[in-house]
Amino acid sequence: MKAMSELEKMSAFRHDEELGLGGKKDADAWMRELLTRLAESSLVEQRRARRWGVFFKLAFLAYLLLLLGAIIGGSTESSLSDEPFTALVTLDGPIMDDTSANADIVIEGLRKGFESDHSKAVILRINSPGGSPVQSNYIYQEMLRLRAKYPNKPLYAVVSEMAASGGYYVAAGATAIYADQASIVGSIGVRMDGFGVVDAMKMLGIEYRELTAGDHKALLSPFVPVNPEEKAHMEGLLNEVHQQFIKAVKDGRGERLNLETQGLFSGLIWTGQQAVGLGLIDGLGDVESVARDVVKVEKVVDVTTEASVL
Repeated sequence: MKAMSELEKMSAFRHDEELGLGGKKDADAWMRELLTRLAESSLVEQRRARRWGVFFKLAFLAYLLLLLGAIIGGSTESSLSDEPFTALVTLDGPIMDDTSANADIVIEGLRKGFESDHSKAVILRINSPGGSPVQSNYIYQEMLRLRAKYPNKPLYAVVSEMAASGGYYVAAGATAIYADQASIVGSIGVRMDGFGVVDAMKMLGIEYRELTAGDHKALLSPFVPVNPEEKAHMEGLLNEVHQQFIKAVKDGRGERLNLETQGLFSGLIWTGQQAVGLGLIDGLGDVESVARDVVKVEKVVDVTTEASVL
């Protein structure tokens, strides 16, 4: 905009000269002066642009440094406490490989809690509807390993909203389990979802074409009627995983389980209040009450590993 104003001034000067109102300058001198002023204006704009560029680069660098500091600070939080504390790890959401409740993240937090010289116990706070049996078992097995490695440091599972299916699978690996009276607990079972569109395709006049190498490569395809042999095979797989789940619960809970309960391993769910009588949990409580009344160390330090934002 400045360059244009200079151009307008010079144009006005030239107009005045033609009318005899300005000084006597020839056309070449006028053009040189115009180009000089345009060049000066351009340099000013370039300098201004460079200054803004430097500003934004410095601002971005400062943001990265703050982010790095937050990550480093969070990862060393437990080491900052020089007095006894109860370590807290949170498992929140579906237990899947691509979520913040995956085995790698949860296990890293558990290890930090156990490895700290000042932690007296570790609490795993669970709020999960379940998820992958593989990820759940990874966490469960690591909980058993850490308990064996640190026999004087108990591991408590505290259920907030729910510990269902894979969420309870994980909880079963704890020294003891606590929940709210209204928490949802259980769902000891395995499921596989699917659908079929065979009749809908017939109504729409759609012909399904499929090429495979292997009799069962298109296992349980929704575009063809269910193959009884394939269905039986998949049910066998589900039953096997179910038995693995049941064994993990029995091993973790031991004699505390009321095995005479009808439907205990059927996939049913119970409230926290009911779960106490079934032996699925050990009592009612939350993180604060367990730290205060069970661990006897009220100070709670969150050592949960945050999912990477990079």
